[in-house]
Amino acid sequence: MPLAPVLAEHPPRARLHQIQPVEAAEANERAEIRVGREVAARILARHKLVDDPALQRYVNLVGRAVALHGDRPDLDFYFGVIDSEQVNAYAAPGGYIFVTSAALALMEDEAELAGVLAHEVAHVDRRHIVEALNIRAPEASPMAGLTRFFGGATEATQVFFSQAVDRVVELLFEDGLQREDEFEADRFGVRTAARTGYDAEGFSRFLSRLSELEGARAADELSDTHPAAGERLERIRVLLQEEGLRGPEQNRFQARFEQHRP
Repeated sequence: MPLAPVLAEHPPRARLHQIQPVEAAEANERAEIRVGREVAARILARHKLVDDPALQRYVNLVGRAVALHGDRPDLDFYFGVIDSEQVNAYAAPGGYIFVTSAALALMEDEAELAGVLAHEVAHVDRRHIVEALNIRAPEASPMAGLTRFFGGATEATQVFFSQAVDRVVELLFEDGLQREDEFEADRFGVRTAARTGYDAEGFSRFLSRLSELEGARAADELSDTHPAAGERLERIRVLLQEEGLRGPEQNRFQARFEQHRP
């Protein structure tokens, strides 16, 4: 970012410590998006997008509606359905979110889809991977952070960037995030889906159905990167009760979902 426009936005007597947090936040977000874009490319190298433009458009509409009610409504989110037999969903830094065709096949209404997408949006909103890997510009020198990720010409910079992307892919497909990060994404996701106008129990219904596949490959695959469904369901049940998120007439939009599912 050129320095002059940033300075122009501040009064002439603004101190450097007043300007740097703005630059640092922007630098951090640009670094996050850059890493997330490359992670998304890696995901699409593993799994192709489902060849159904109407379905992809529909999932993007649902996902972006949910994201607008999250904690980072100004961030551009992108959603995609990937062709995979694994029941899962993935959130790369910077707002790149994918749900598998197998997960979509397990859902029964739009509220469940919104719940799953809201969970992934929460991972991005709460910057779980960003915090885990320290993808940020140093507070004391935001421009140094930009050079680190965008200076790009040196071999050391390229190696650093590639290693960061590799580690994100490992977290998504192999190691998983911290248990507390998953629980936090559950909480914030349920609240976000409810704020968007969806049945707050949609995500719970999806998890319940998944837990019924005990011993099945789909359940085993999700448990590799997530806490046990039973513990998650109990925590969500308490949240729904304590915050009064249950209601007699909640929007599920089952018919609309059925029109778009493969």
